[in-house]
Amino acid sequence: MIREPVASSNIVSIGYDADTETLEVEFSGGTVYQYYNVGAALNEQLMHAPSKGQFLNIYIRNDYPFSRVG
Repeated sequence: MIREPVASSNIVSIGYDADTETLEVEFSGGTVYQYYNVGAALNEQLMHAPSKGQFLNIYIRNDYPFSRVG
């Protein structure tokens, strides 16, 4: 999955696959997580959020299934 660099203190890049509704997040420590069943609208909100880390923590991290992939 292709990820875009983002301005964040703890997130390096974010990618999204609309076909599978998979969100991929690379953190500054080098770990990569995929979050599943994330709708396109929520991904758009994340990408436009002033604080991507805060948005991820509030709306995605505890509400969607995920796995560590890197």
